[in-house]
Amino acid sequence: MAPERLLVQIASYNTNLQGIRGLPQDLVDWLSPTLQVSKFLTKERRAPDIVAVGFQELLPLHLGLSGFSKAVIENRNALILSQIEANAPNKERFSLVAKVVNVGVALLVYARDDTIARTVCGVYTTWTGTGPAYMGNKGAVGVRFRIPGSDGSIGETFTFVCAHLTAYKEKLAARLADYQHIVGTLLFPPVVQTESKSPSTIYDTSHLFFLGDLNFRLDIPPMHPLAPRPNIDFMRALDEESTREQLKEFDQLVIEQRKGTVLQGLHEGEFWQFKCSYKYLLGEVDKYSSKRIPSWTDRVLYATHTDSPDIHGKSNITNILYTSVPSYTTSDHPSSRVPASKEDFIETHRLHAAPPSSDSTFRSTDVKTADAATAEYLYTSSGSTRKS
Repeated sequence: MAPERLLVQIASYNTNLQGIRGLPQDLVDWLSPTLQVSKFLTKERRAPDIVAVGFQELLPLHLGLSGFSKAVIENRNALILSQIEANAPNKERFSLVAKVVNVGVALLVYARDDTIARTVCGVYTTWTGTGPAYMGNKGAVGVRFRIPGSDGSIGETFTFVCAHLTAYKEKLAARLADYQHIVGTLLFPPVVQTESKSPSTIYDTSHLFFLGDLNFRLDIPPMHPLAPRPNIDFMRALDEESTREQLKEFDQLVIEQRKGTVLQGLHEGEFWQFKCSYKYLLGEVDKYSSKRIPSWTDRVLYATHTDSPDIHGKSNITNILYTSVPSYTTSDHPSSRVPASKEDFIETHRLHAAPPSSDSTFRSTDVKTADAATAEYLYTSSGSTRKS
């Protein structure tokens, strides 16, 4: 039986093309935050109801195109599932809902057996490539499923998207084009119990979680006092949260969201509370490469159907934790994670804040997010239903 509040954990990791070598580090540091922060939610430690794990740059392009990705993701699945269950506070069991991989971008979603796994239905996966020839080195993969209402109603639809967008600070326009391409081509079957026979977009859902290496960079004006210069220790300045909060105003994603050009209607936790997730020196816990200005490239965003399109920055998803895991040193991106909560069980709607080219609407949720990212989300069931 599903609890009143669903706890969702989301994790994202750019492996720096290390997927073929396996995961040399224990996954506990990456996947256990939900178990720790659950103390804030309930008097007893609690396992998440849903766990979503995304990867980017899993393999070099030539190996991904040769079909090695499927074998790598099977290995990842076995390891992740064993780690989730080994560290569940009450020995909870989990089942794989779906997995999908396209070249170097992958997504695996799990559900807890004693809460929602046995009720999940309408499971679909999809993928799309972006960039040159749309081959899939960049692009997105998606998982969608439905949890029926306890009263026999259609219930709610959950959509998870893992994406890897174009790199380099100066290629902002390409990143925005990537996102529009993903919205237009990462398609699912028509929405259930509607007359439409057209494919549905990522916005045709109750709850949307969008994670991955989105590659948005800090674009600091050259004359700004915080701009990196030879006589300014910019890396050390990042140690101060007050400095990072100022720098967020130059984050390309923040700027473009305010313009309404990308990730319309999605919300994010206070990412400036943790240090930039890129570009770290390999093998180092807390040292950045001098070749790039540090940036928050790895992100987790979310939206739910009860979010108001008229209230910017306010979501009915509760962000419990948003953080990065710098102890993962085999990549120049440390992993990210987020926990969250949700407030209503409602029939599938289109999200209110869809891009101008779509008439989709969102549903509300509570989210916890993290860079290189793990997120936990908590949903509350009110027993209410509404037709889409």
